[in-house]
Amino acid sequence: MTTSVRAWFPTLIYAERLQARGLRAFNLELLDECRRIRDYDAAGRRWSAANYPLGYTSYGSLDRLHRFSSTFDLLRQRIDPHVAAYARALDWDLQGGRLEMTDCWINVMPRGCAHSFHVHPQAVVSGTYYVATPQGCAGLKFEDPRLTKMMAAPGRRARARPEQRPHISYPARAGQVILFESWLRHEVPASPVDAERVSISFNYHWR
Repeated sequence: MTTSVRAWFPTLIYAERLQARGLRAFNLELLDECRRIRDYDAAGRRWSAANYPLGYTSYGSLDRLHRFSSTFDLLRQRIDPHVAAYARALDWDLQGGRLEMTDCWINVMPRGCAHSFHVHPQAVVSGTYYVATPQGCAGLKFEDPRLTKMMAAPGRRARARPEQRPHISYPARAGQVILFESWLRHEVPASPVDAERVSISFNYHWR
C-alpha cells in the first residue's frame, strides 16, 4: 500500500489469554460446571433441540450464569479487565458510565453443530471464552460489515491481504477471550470433530 492510500474506519477484534497462570485448572472447573448445568437444565436441552440442532446452549434458559454461579462470576471478574482494555483501544468515551456483563451462557458443539451468521442486538461488546477446544474444531468467523454496501465492486483476489478479505476466522483456543463490537456479524461453522467444543458467550452493556 502506497502512502497515497490510507486505511480508515477499522473494525477491531480483541484476542488474548484470560490470565497468565492457572488456566488449565480453571478450565477444568468450568468444564465440570458446564456439564453439570447441562444435566440440570432440562428447559435448555428442550430449547436446544428446537433451536440449536445437535448441540446444547443455555441461551434460551440460563443466560445470566455469572449471577447463578460463583465460578461464572469469577470468569466475569477476569474478563472485565479485557473489556476495559478493548474499550480503550476503541477510544470509547464512557462519560462516567461503565461496561457491565449482562448475559452469559454456555455453548456445547459436537460434530455437525453450527451457529449461522448473527449479531447481538442492544449489547455494545460481545465475546466468547473457550473452555474446551478439541483439535480440528471450528473457530469463530467474522464478516466484513461493508459487504452489503459493495454493490458492483469486483471480488477480491484469492491471495488478498487478510484485512481485505470478506471473512476472517479466529481459531478456537482454550483459555482465550475473543471480544468484538456486538453489531459485527459472526458465525461458528459446523464442527468437523466428534469431541465437544465448549465455550461461554457473553454480552456487555453500557450503563
